[in-house]
Amino acid sequence: MERLLEGAAVEWSSLGNEDFIEIANSGRRPVKASSRTPGKIPYYGANNVQDYVDGHTHDGVFVLIAEDGSASLENYSIQWATGKFWANNHVHVLRGTKALNNRFLFHYLRIVNFIPFLSGGGRAKLTKAKLVEIPIPIPPLEIQSEIVRILDTFTKLTAELTAELTARKKQYTYYRNQLLTFEDGQVEWKALGKITLSTSNIRWQNNEKTYRYIDLTSVSRDNNSVIETSEINAENAPSRAQKIVLKGDVIFATTRPTQQRLCLIDDEYSDEIASTGYCVLRAKPDEVLPKWIFFHLTSTDFKNYVEENQSGAAYPAISDAKVKDFKIPIPSLPEQARIVSILDKFDTLTSSLTEGLPREIELRQKQYEYYREMLLSFPKEEVKA
Repeated sequence: MERLLEGAAVEWSSLGNEDFIEIANSGRRPVKASSRTPGKIPYYGANNVQDYVDGHTHDGVFVLIAEDGSASLENYSIQWATGKFWANNHVHVLRGTKALNNRFLFHYLRIVNFIPFLSGGGRAKLTKAKLVEIPIPIPPLEIQSEIVRILDTFTKLTAELTAELTARKKQYTYYRNQLLTFEDGQVEWKALGKITLSTSNIRWQNNEKTYRYIDLTSVSRDNNSVIETSEINAENAPSRAQKIVLKGDVIFATTRPTQQRLCLIDDEYSDEIASTGYCVLRAKPDEVLPKWIFFHLTSTDFKNYVEENQSGAAYPAISDAKVKDFKIPIPSLPEQARIVSILDKFDTLTSSLTEGLPREIELRQKQYEYYREMLLSFPKEEVKA
């Protein structure tokens, strides 16, 4: 930063200084969903585009700051809006003047700690009175442009990787459904209950062992893995019986099943305990591979089956018996292994947090955040109103 500035002065001002900032809130207009006219113009709320409508409230390049309802207070919602768009009353609409690069404003606001400027309880609010107090550095325009160039290089790469991940996920879904589909008569179809073994619940009597407990919040919906567990024993175990899980078991959450909490148990969680909110499917080794069951439970056919067979309004659920009634094709074990190998490669690319695209995106985001902090850390002087 010192080399970049090379002695150039950095002025500190505030978001309320009209020499640098235009606050364009007067054009905002909330419209409830039932009254919106469908169209192609993005309708912005506190965190993202909520809808696409006909008409617009603003036209140009703007930065949107959540007024209330930010999904995170620590990583406060800052959005970039260009062209024609519609802003509701849950965002402040700002843009820089000729002395302030809009993109510089956007990047800088993403490192601001907004919490001291918020008021209210559960739905913290950033009033305009507090918004105008937020300090902002104003380095020379050429330095702003260079910082923007560097940071936009990282955001562009992240955006390209994210677009690639989206495309690969669509491709994966297509090939998964194709590879798991067989014509009538090609192979035998069997219900899950016919190709799985019975499982047992834990017996706590005279059992002094401590187990890791996989409850309904323990499995990630994004990458089908156990992300956290608690420890239980005979003294603190929940009142309902729990299910013993072994390596190779497929567990599927039957409460709110369309959220697809699904996991294939590996060595790390073998001989542990899963909540009775999971259906445990243990493959018969002479008939089916565990991953053959797992991939079928990620298929569109199974998702549709769950939606048709769940019951309940506030807490919809599907019974273990219904899950085990779901039929899947059973080709030979070598053919299952061939298809599973193909799907494994796609799954690693699109889901792995250690070697796939999600990991690469995470690394590039961390790199962007590192350089953003470094490039936007200016010596602070007295703020001018």
